[in-house]
Amino acid sequence: MSEFNTIKLFDYNILASDIGFLQTDTKCLINTINQYSYIIAEKDPVFKTALQASDVLLPDGIGIVVAAKLLEGKKIKKIAGADLHQYLLEKLQEKHGSCFYLGSSEKTLQAIKARLKKEYPAIKSGYYSPPYKPVFSDDDNARMIEAVNSFKPDVLFVGMTAPKQEKWNHDHCDELDTNIICSIGAVFDFYAGTIERPGKIWIKLGLEWFIRLLKEPKRMSKRYIYYGVPFVLMILKQSFLRIFRTSTSAK
Repeated sequence: MSEFNTIKLFDYNILASDIGFLQTDTKCLINTINQYSYIIAEKDPVFKTALQASDVLLPDGIGIVVAAKLLEGKKIKKIAGADLHQYLLEKLQEKHGSCFYLGSSEKTLQAIKARLKKEYPAIKSGYYSPPYKPVFSDDDNARMIEAVNSFKPDVLFVGMTAPKQEKWNHDHCDELDTNIICSIGAVFDFYAGTIERPGKIWIKLGLEWFIRLLKEPKRMSKRYIYYGVPFVLMILKQSFLRIFRTSTSAK
């Protein structure tokens, strides 16, 4: 894997370049971070460790982009899980590679399979829907690992929602016979068409979160408001403290 640029933000090394350096023939654990996962990780040290152990940590949230600008004076680009998914599929299509989808329901996986066959016919794909439960048993984990390893994909897409997927990937990364492992959560539903991702204009304007909130207020309000407000307050507090320290040291 080629060298890439990162920015130190909070306690994380976050990608500060595009994802064009990623190759599908090198072992790499990829996760994403946004304001929701940041706040959750502050209360969940196991989740925080999993995020910090990422080989590549993508800034998947306008809050992270704004924080980088205000706190570090760095301009970075939001890179969503959906962007990563599309990039890797295009790479696999070029090399006639393989991928495996671990997570979600059988119905969603069948929809992904149908679309993938139409849009990326050169890709060999595998699928496994794990049981829907808060904690997997040892037998559950063994079955999931066996499903992946018997297929030996170039890329493993894991969609079990945060922080469950990140913790699982971190715990089992060394046992999985695959190269790239990435946690992409809602992308399974986006690609299957069960949830519609906001249009490109809203993404470009940095308002993807707002449109998702309007479409799914009950589910998204907790993520964007309940956890978003303390994240904004934290940024403002740190910005104020930095300004105060700078002005004090200049005297």
